[in-house]
Parts: sequence; structure tokens; C-alpha cells
Amino acid sequence: MSFFRKLGDAFVRFMYGRNGMDQLNLVLVWSSVGFIVVANLISGISDTMAAVGLVIYYFGMAIWIISLFRMFSKNLEKRRRENGEWLRLWWNIKNGVQGAQKRRADKNHKYFTCKNCKAVCRVPVGKGKVIITCPRCGGKIEGKT
Repeated sequence: MSFFRKLGDAFVRFMYGRNGMDQLNLVLVWSSVGFIVVANLISGISDTMAAVGLVIYYFGMAIWIISLFRMFSKNLEKRRRENGEWLRLWWNIKNGVQGAQKRRADKNHKYFTCKNCKAVCRVPVGKGKVIITCPRCGGKIEGKT
């Protein structure tokens, strides 16, 4: 058995029962790399910006250390819950942007948002002044199409 094969097997045994990389860790690692790159770019501008660059560099290193802690953590339940919260937040942001793009492209309908439950209601354009009943909570929405 080769040296690298033994080394790989030892690493697999070490990582057994640990969190490893997940989506939140990927975001943390790439953001730490981004902060460190920005800090190096800022530090070369002037002496006053060097202090700002140093603060940004240490912030990036702190994020990197947090990602290492999460990667080697054996508290799988807590790390999975953190990752699930991150994925839920990212999903809401991503769907909100995509939904807004689709609503702007739709010229045949007017969209209203319920003030109570934040549901989006769609009404055909050209119906004049309308009162919409929210299908989710029953709230009334007044608007002009």
C-alpha cells in the first residue's frame, strides 16, 4: 500500500463522525478568501489604509477559523441545524429575487402583496379598482389594475 493511500485512509478515519464541508462552510471559506484578498489590495494603497486592511485581514482569518471549527466539529446536530438555517435563508433570498424578476416580466397581470401574511396575489391587468381577498389569510387588499 502506498504512502498516499495510507495517508488518505488515516484522514478518512480522522474525519469519521465529524461535520466536514457543507454549504455554509463553503460560503464561509470563500468569504474569508475574499476578505483576505481585499485586505491585501487595500493595504498596498497607503499607510492609513494599511490599518483598515489589517482589520479586514483579521476578520477574514476569524471567518476561516470558524469554518475550520465547523468542519472538524463532532456536534453534528448543531452543525446541521446551522446549515439548514443558512440554506433556508439562501432559498428565500434566491426565490425572492427570481420571483421579482418573473413578476416584472409579466405584463398581463398586476401583483399585490397581502399586508397580513405577505402572500403575493395575482390579478389580470385592466380590471380597474378591485378588492382582493387573500387566499391564505382572508385579508382584504384594495388596488388598481
